[in-house]
Amino acid sequence: MAIKAYNPTTPGQRGMTTQDFSEITTKKPLRSLLVAKKRGSGRNNQGRITTRHRGGGQRRFYRLVNFNLPAGVSATIEQIEYDPNRSARIARIKDTTGTYHYVLAAKGMTVGQQIDSGPEAPIENGNRLPIANIPVGSTLHAVELNPGRGAQLARSAGSSVQLVAKDGDYGQLRLPSGEVRMVLISCTASLGVVGNEQHQNVKIGKAGRKRRMGIRPTVRGVVQNAVDHPHGGGDGGKHGIGGGKDHGAAPKTPWGQKTLGYKTRRRKSSNKLIVRSRHAAKRK
Repeated sequence: MAIKAYNPTTPGQRGMTTQDFSEITTKKPLRSLLVAKKRGSGRNNQGRITTRHRGGGQRRFYRLVNFNLPAGVSATIEQIEYDPNRSARIARIKDTTGTYHYVLAAKGMTVGQQIDSGPEAPIENGNRLPIANIPVGSTLHAVELNPGRGAQLARSAGSSVQLVAKDGDYGQLRLPSGEVRMVLISCTASLGVVGNEQHQNVKIGKAGRKRRMGIRPTVRGVVQNAVDHPHGGGDGGKHGIGGGKDHGAAPKTPWGQKTLGYKTRRRKSSNKLIVRSRHAAKRK
């Protein structure tokens, strides 16, 4: 997939790029696999803003992606579709019973390709198997963390994990962050890399395009008043992180919590499953 550039006919389009949608085979999603998506605008069930800078944006329908394809399913890819709710493409597949599913489209998937799931599925791109039946060294995506719960790891565009070892009931996976963690070999995973790998190279180009994505403007803390942000204040002119009386202190959130080098992971039972921390390479 390539990146498509715009002609610089306006200041906003100068440097703006977009995705090449040539791999998408249809613009009409399957209505039976769509549900209405209500805008939350970053608010919780009490109406309080829990995620700032969210609101507005283009109306969307949510695609019901199947992250837990049951064993024994044999299906054919009918369409490769765009999904506005995720960076990856999705594939519309039809199994032998005539049931339609949406699954994440792996790199190299084509219309007419057959996809199988289950312990006996062949080792081919897009097929879904238990980790116990996958050779060491394979590249995987849409990996389960708990058997039967559905895929949770490596679901975004261009992402993948590598199966580096098997030890007893666990397989060791190297994640994109560099972390190596153990996952039960009874968990399932799909072979290959998630498609649309050039997504990270798209340049938004202008503010209005970000607004259509439902993201509102962000104001830096250092240009706010001291009463509004720990970075704010100062006697005019440029100043660094910390602002007025807190000048030179560590960066903080608007509520005073440290933002760099501050450990936020507490009481996580999955710590024992991490073989190598993602910070290990940084310490060398």
